[in-house]
Amino acid sequence: MATVAEQDLLPEVQSFLARDQFHAVIGGQRVASSRGETFETRDPGSGTLLATVANMQADDVDRAVAAAQAAFVEADWAGLPVNERAVLLHRLADAVEKRLLILAQIESLDAGKILAQAEGDVQNFVDTMRYFADLAQHVQPRIALAIKGVEAATVHHAWGPCGFIVPWNFPLLLVGWGLGPALAAGNTAVIKPAEDTPLSAIYLAELAQEVGIPDGVINVVPGLGEVTGAALANHPGLRRMSFTGSPEVGRLVAEACGRNLTPVKLELGGKGAAVIFNDVDVADTADKLVEAITFHTGQVCCDATRWLVQRDVYDQFVDECVVRLKNVRIGYQRDADAQMGPVVNAKQRERVLGYLKKGQDEGAELVLEGGAAEVSGREGFYVKPALLAGSLDNVAAREEIFGPVAYLAPFDDEEQAVAMANATDYGLANSVWSADLGRARRVAEAMDASNSWINAHNVFSHGIPYGGVKKSGVGGGVNSIETLLDYWWHQSVVRPL
Repeated sequence: MATVAEQDLLPEVQSFLARDQFHAVIGGQRVASSRGETFETRDPGSGTLLATVANMQADDVDRAVAAAQAAFVEADWAGLPVNERAVLLHRLADAVEKRLLILAQIESLDAGKILAQAEGDVQNFVDTMRYFADLAQHVQPRIALAIKGVEAATVHHAWGPCGFIVPWNFPLLLVGWGLGPALAAGNTAVIKPAEDTPLSAIYLAELAQEVGIPDGVINVVPGLGEVTGAALANHPGLRRMSFTGSPEVGRLVAEACGRNLTPVKLELGGKGAAVIFNDVDVADTADKLVEAITFHTGQVCCDATRWLVQRDVYDQFVDECVVRLKNVRIGYQRDADAQMGPVVNAKQRERVLGYLKKGQDEGAELVLEGGAAEVSGREGFYVKPALLAGSLDNVAAREEIFGPVAYLAPFDDEEQAVAMANATDYGLANSVWSADLGRARRVAEAMDASNSWINAHNVFSHGIPYGGVKKSGVGGGVNSIETLLDYWWHQSVVRPL
């Protein structure tokens, strides 16, 4: 049973957290671990116990995949007319939206996320489900091909059971990015949420039953990555796999899927650049990049964490950022005046602090000190924003820190800026900041990343593909019609004339 403080929690959230143990949801049933094993999750803002959760084993994953297969074949989820699937997905979206504040409080407590940001994540889930439910109704399942000498068509077929391993930084939002297209296309799902943040996925699976989605269409198996996650990635019964997380674990997932020839989509990390030219409104640009690097305490893979600034405005830009970062209000994630909450756990706090030390040891200038932060009355995992500067060969400029830390470097001209932005193994998301839109577009298209934003960072709209290249991902993106097409396999039907 949770020991987190109940002050200001909705009664529904208090009731949900009062369970002695949170179980998996398999085939519509709450299921304990076959070995009776559990793990604990803690409120990142206070360090107090939040939930005791079933640690599902390999045989439990077998049951979940079997339930997904049964729902695909026996319940004939794929065989439902696409508009009937869409009705059920809209009902799920409506039910989530009706409980937006409930899920936002759960997500805020579980992930250490500022409450308003958690509310935005829940709404994003709702919008994603509606987008793909509607989109699927406008894609023809059979497309005739105008080929000389033959009658030919391409027919779309759902894959079957799909596996999803999602990270702890955007638990419900990223479940939606996977479930939306997969379910709209007629597939079923087995979700392995991160061990730090399993609660919203469990709540969602139970809610799906209430709205009439057939048992086994959505299965959730919480557990530790090296056991539950590994069992899911290695499972031969999956027909499609999606992993979001670090490149290191992504390689392991890809290797496991490769042994079974299971197609895999990998959405991995980033070390994004913001290229800032001397014709910008310096104060406004500083506002936006400080907001980006402190959003969810910098635990965002697509963040701009390398700030490349044209030399003649470099000092002014740095001064503006330092002032703003010093004034960021760090606090408990559900406090109304907090602008930045904790990182997710003690391990992540040590990671951030460790990179600050390693960066300085390799010669980086400490522009803004950062370090551990204290929040009165809370024993959570807090850090201060930090700025480093120097050579881009520094470890803190090369590797993903996943915290509120940016690395600064000056450049002289456009050619040098592009070369510096591309001097990384990652390729997820960059931005370019300039009043000259012609230059901005030219630089945006020259940068080696799947997402290039102009005069903004972290812009997501349904219908725009989002993915990664290089070390940041393989196997297709999310949030667009291309994503929906990924969740069908395509058959050619041909008759000679």
